[in-house]
Amino acid sequence: MTNQMNGAEALVKMLEAQGVRHVFGLCGDTSLPFYDAMRGMDHGITHVLTRDERSAAYMADGYARVTGRPGICEGPSGGGATYILPGLIEASESSYAVLAITSDISVGTYGKYPLTEVDQEALMRPLTKWNTVIKQAAHIPRMVRGAFRAMTTGRPGAAHLGLPYDIQYDPVDPADIWADPATHVFPAYRQGPEPGAAEAAVDAILSAKQPLIVCGGGVVISGAWEELARLAERLDIPVATSISGQGSLADSHPNMLGVVGSNGGTDETWEAMEAADLVVFMGIRAGSTTTARWEAPKPGTRIVHFDSDPMVIGANYPTEVGVVGDLRLSLAEVNAVLNRREAVRFGGAAAVAERKARKFERFLELAESDAAPIRPERVIATLNRLLPPDATIVSDPGTSCPYMSAYYQQDLPGRFFITNRAHGALGYSLSASLGAWYGRPASKTVALMGDGSFGFTAGELETVTRHRAPITFVVFSNANFGWIKASQMADKGARYYNVDFDRVDHAAVAAAYGVKSWRVEDPGQLDKVMAEAIAHDGPTLVDVVVQPLEEAAAPVRRWMG
Repeated sequence: MTNQMNGAEALVKMLEAQGVRHVFGLCGDTSLPFYDAMRGMDHGITHVLTRDERSAAYMADGYARVTGRPGICEGPSGGGATYILPGLIEASESSYAVLAITSDISVGTYGKYPLTEVDQEALMRPLTKWNTVIKQAAHIPRMVRGAFRAMTTGRPGAAHLGLPYDIQYDPVDPADIWADPATHVFPAYRQGPEPGAAEAAVDAILSAKQPLIVCGGGVVISGAWEELARLAERLDIPVATSISGQGSLADSHPNMLGVVGSNGGTDETWEAMEAADLVVFMGIRAGSTTTARWEAPKPGTRIVHFDSDPMVIGANYPTEVGVVGDLRLSLAEVNAVLNRREAVRFGGAAAVAERKARKFERFLELAESDAAPIRPERVIATLNRLLPPDATIVSDPGTSCPYMSAYYQQDLPGRFFITNRAHGALGYSLSASLGAWYGRPASKTVALMGDGSFGFTAGELETVTRHRAPITFVVFSNANFGWIKASQMADKGARYYNVDFDRVDHAAVAAAYGVKSWRVEDPGQLDKVMAEAIAHDGPTLVDVVVQPLEEAAAPVRRWMG
């Protein structure tokens, strides 16, 4: 490394030092020095040019979820900075490490009304865990280190770095280019529970008659599924999850009940929530969806709560025992305590088997229907049969999400099902699936979305074809914003207003981008077409004309979350 380095080059070398392998972003005039540094330097980072800054952030989010490494996105000043926001708030609220780098106008032009001027620091502050606009080139290395330290420690979240145009040309001391290897992944610098907390949690659990564990995304983020399995099997406790908690155990595990709550939960899983005399929340905020707007646990139910964030403990329920710490370390301590106790068993596997049998009996009646439009359950059953055990599935929060959460059977623990449950922005899955594929290229990646969602980010099909990513896109086509139309049915007496749009031939649209595509209206053709799409070695899309949500038996307890 020479003694001459400018700010843009320093940023590239800092990203390399932090172990970054992929950057997703969109070019702009304020990013010219950064792009020139990326072009001219030897760094081993793959830059993926996107067609929208929102998509860049969603790709970084999907990448972070499957790799456990911070996802990196970038964009230019002005509109670029505002477009990148949706991905940052989703990552922060979902506890995933995503760094947005937005280039900015020159520091020397602040306050002179230059083109694309916006107060980026103020803009990003409420939506990120850590945020700054760098004012001097010499600060770049330590600000990058600070961003990675903030993103990866404690409860992970999003960070933002603003990079003014002029400081990208200013000199930086190469001796300051270094990084902490611990912050290459998240969670970094895990913290265990305070002394006595695990013992108190065990005492409470063993004193219950009918306990239920409810897991959120924190269990998967921490990689705590092995410790959770030991606990569940040792005590034979049933385990339920939020949508984000899917993968805490494999769905085939005898103690795994499935998703509970108003979205993706069913009557059978809800019975367990209502019957529990003690609920053990793990890595979850006990928010409105999982609890069906706090219908259950019922008042008086005893609560034990594990989380890395002390702010969520006791936020919604009086908590008997709170255990603050990394989930993997906390559950390891609980299992160590149980090693010294006499075994108690709660009969969870038997109760789970009975409830799941009733749930899937009802599901199969619909999944085997030859009715048209095609029943959404039939699409899920087809994916259950055809996808390999390590497939990565990315779903938009609309039509596909409750069906996947209720009925898809994930064979492995870990993050193999991804959906943006924090804020539920449409258009997520088409973009995030590319980030997930880059993070886990050996896994078959499938992206599910409604036709409303497809319209948000269809332009990224060009990005997918440019990179020859063998992703299969499945569009649930019902010619409306289905979730809202179903909400108008349930809450407004079917007084529908401005939720329908004209039917689009999504297969034809995708084909124009170079994606091999099919349109399926006949249920009898679904298996054959889906098998061909999944096996193809390039991008594919299957446009499935499905039953509208307002007419369907969707696994949704409460449409208004």
